[in-house]
Amino acid sequence: MHFYKKIPFIFFFFLFVISCYTVKNVNFKDPIDTKTKRIEKQTIKEFYIKDMGLYASNNFTSSRINDFYKLNDSTVCVLINPENKPINKSPYYAFKTWSNSPKSIYYSFKYPENFNHRYVPKLKYDDGWSIIDSTRVFDTETSYSIKLDVSSNPITVAAQEIQSSSDVKRWVSSLIKDKDFATIKSCGKSKLGRDIPVIDIYKGSKKNKEIIVLLTRQHPPEVTGYYAFQSFLSTILNEDKLSNKFLNKYRILAFPIVNPDGVDLGHWRHNAGGIDTNRDWSEYNQPEIKKVTRFITKTSKLSDSKIIIGLDFHSTYNDVFYTNKTIPTANKLTEVFVNKWFDSLEKNIPNYKVNEKSSDSREPVSKGWFLYGHNAVGITYEIGDATPRDFINLKGRVSATEMMKILVDNIN
Repeated sequence: MHFYKKIPFIFFFFLFVISCYTVKNVNFKDPIDTKTKRIEKQTIKEFYIKDMGLYASNNFTSSRINDFYKLNDSTVCVLINPENKPINKSPYYAFKTWSNSPKSIYYSFKYPENFNHRYVPKLKYDDGWSIIDSTRVFDTETSYSIKLDVSSNPITVAAQEIQSSSDVKRWVSSLIKDKDFATIKSCGKSKLGRDIPVIDIYKGSKKNKEIIVLLTRQHPPEVTGYYAFQSFLSTILNEDKLSNKFLNKYRILAFPIVNPDGVDLGHWRHNAGGIDTNRDWSEYNQPEIKKVTRFITKTSKLSDSKIIIGLDFHSTYNDVFYTNKTIPTANKLTEVFVNKWFDSLEKNIPNYKVNEKSSDSREPVSKGWFLYGHNAVGITYEIGDATPRDFINLKGRVSATEMMKILVDNIN
């Protein structure tokens, strides 16, 4: 008898728990099919051109090379194919090369028809990464080649500095070491079972704390955006007077690698399901976005908190902030945040002018999900492919500081 009396309670408790995990679909004007598509896996191997005594390899995390063969006595072809198509025109590559004896070799990059070279090569020797000398780049309308002096000591050649999921994990662990107010959690697993980490940051009670969400690495090669994310988050965690006031008032959910499969597989753009994860913020067909949105929604509901800002860090050809034209009306803060934030960046970064491109998201991207799904400010924070690292760090530091000032003052 007592058991049956408990059934209604158990039933409603079950519904409550399920509701905490449920993420409502968000409608966009231009929906996109994000059901899983087949990808072409690269064959992991060591390439060897015998009569040149020359090697190349993709046997490491985040590599991308599909073939390697001789064109003439001094030139080889580096063939790069995407994981699948259609795909945006951002060919990513990463390989190691060496030779039996010292020599100078020209490496000619070859892509599928209608795809051109995008990223200036980064080189890694024993002492870290550097950008290739421009005198060793031969770029025409129809070809892209570089000249390397190779020896038995391998050189890593990559579109951008490699930051694999393991690299991200090490950085996060170092970042929050001895910070008991920041906790590494998992919001779930990727399609191939890699962890999708989230850093939960706040001081005091989490109840009713408004939430700011930070995201990066939806697109694997976009490392400069990740560096801005690093600088931004490090500033929030520096435990100065402003940071302490901010974290006593607000909560941060930071996702340092949303697409770990794509990153570790050396993909141009997509996840292991062959989909651009930043087009899945509506139906949540891909596990990465399903897990991220579910974690955000659950966290918000369980702490009775509102999501007020979502910043998604990416890379493109030039620095730009993509904003929504529609202004959230949740409170006075969200109505005026963007203008106040951009004004403060221009005042605090020497000779800097904000490049804002504003339009409501028609496709299911994260900035639209924050607006339409949560009446929150949604911004895609883009860093240029070749933006200098010093400026990336400065911009990340200043933008985090000025955001905290505005939110702590709460527009008073």
